[in-house]
Amino acid sequence: MTPAETILLAQTIHTLDPDLPKATAVAISGGRIIRAGDREAILALSGPATTVLDYGQATAVPGLTDSHTHVVLGLDLARGLNLTDVGPLGEVQRRLAEAAARLAGGEWLQGWGLDPNLFTGIGFQGLVFDGATGEVPLFLRMRDGHSAVVNSAAIRQAGITGDEEFSDESLVALGDDGRPTGYLVEFEAMELALAAIPQEPFPVRAARLREILDGMAATGITATHVLDLADDAVALVEELERDGELPVRLRFSPMVQPHLSEDGWAAIAGLQGRSGRRWVIEGVKFLIDGTVDNGTAWLEHPDLYGQGTDPVWTDPEQYRRALGFFASRGVPTATHAIGDQGVRYVLDALEGLGDVRGLAAHRIEHIETIPDDLVPRFAALGVAASMQPVHGTHHTKADRSDNWSVRLGEERAGHGWRCQDLRQAGAILALGSDWPITPYDPRAMMADSMLRRPVERPHWAPVQPEQGLTSLQALEGYTSHAAASAGLSAASGTIAPGKRADFTVFAADPLSVSAEELARTAVVATVLDGREVAEHAAEAATTVP
Repeated sequence: MTPAETILLAQTIHTLDPDLPKATAVAISGGRIIRAGDREAILALSGPATTVLDYGQATAVPGLTDSHTHVVLGLDLARGLNLTDVGPLGEVQRRLAEAAARLAGGEWLQGWGLDPNLFTGIGFQGLVFDGATGEVPLFLRMRDGHSAVVNSAAIRQAGITGDEEFSDESLVALGDDGRPTGYLVEFEAMELALAAIPQEPFPVRAARLREILDGMAATGITATHVLDLADDAVALVEELERDGELPVRLRFSPMVQPHLSEDGWAAIAGLQGRSGRRWVIEGVKFLIDGTVDNGTAWLEHPDLYGQGTDPVWTDPEQYRRALGFFASRGVPTATHAIGDQGVRYVLDALEGLGDVRGLAAHRIEHIETIPDDLVPRFAALGVAASMQPVHGTHHTKADRSDNWSVRLGEERAGHGWRCQDLRQAGAILALGSDWPITPYDPRAMMADSMLRRPVERPHWAPVQPEQGLTSLQALEGYTSHAAASAGLSAASGTIAPGKRADFTVFAADPLSVSAEELARTAVVATVLDGREVAEHAAEAATTVP
């Protein structure tokens, strides 16, 4: 046998391969695993040119995959002030006033991650920030990413009147006086303001993307499923690859918008397989509904305010046709469905594909509330659940006083983020962050999915603790189940011969430490193709007592 190019050694290697669950060494050639086993047997495969990556007492696992991010679109979604978890309203106003005072004339003040619970009692609006910002135009994206607030200066500068018409369920909210309140719902409405904001120069965007990917790699992420294909995404990743290797594998799935004709579908199908060294266009993304917080999730019964009765894809039958178009061509699909009726409709549509469904992997994103009868249908249909339980831990509260829970009511709120139920029913459960909606650190994400509360807030009561995952299930959500959800099990997700030599190396065993300890466990190295892309990463950014 030809000597291995690289040998990775660690005290414990969790392969997640049922044929060999644990190892202490892995042999690698050509960026692929050729064998895993004990240290002595694998070192026997070394030669004079073999590189040995010896991680001593550390623990290696298959490379972690964040199954839902927006790393390029996020360059726009995460511009300006990070207002994630900032409150109360007065504190947000104070920060905005300070930031507005620093801006030059004509610049827009932007922010993201705004908590919808800040508007309890006053209703969603942007005019409440007029006093803090004055004549500086303001655009703040709400943390669900599907709505935003703007101030009066922005309304004037963007020419927003409230008379605009949209092809989706977008909305410019109007007050009793018939004038815009500064609350913009869904993407076409937000675009009214975004079109007036100057775009960042391409080199700045490329540098920001590189910084984001480096940050992901430092936390142990080796790959991410990017659920969009922003206009300049290909140009950006090609630019980064001209300067070196991407530190994270990127799998882009372009969005299929409701306004597209079959010619548009065909154009997206034609992009499938376009790739670079560590990026590829593969799969498509649909949105059947919006979010609970802004009243656009598709619900079986209206929410507290009488909202949520319609899909964002205003012609759902056209969605079925588009789904069939891509499925019949073997293109994997992912559909954003948050409300119970949205999830039901997508499952029905997938079931209606019949044998065509088996030509590619299909999954549903988010799945924030579902009744009992929908849980077993995921496994029965072979449809993966791609979820972000961190949304539940950070955006809802056990006492049901948050906006999400109030809108849904006790019963539906009690059916939120049913991770353990789906696993017990035999479903594939991939985990992710939806960055920039929530931070991407997988250690905190896994910890939250186990605790059902923010790991950095031990005083918070857990939300539906019975839905907490085990440490193994959480790790599988970032490895073997993440791969299976995209039809990539033959190439990744476990440590086995023939698969990519991608590894995340932890200072401690993630299956032996507590959730709190996992969140602060150092990532010793992140390895792609048998080569380190990040080593000796810093401790987790979250502060855990």
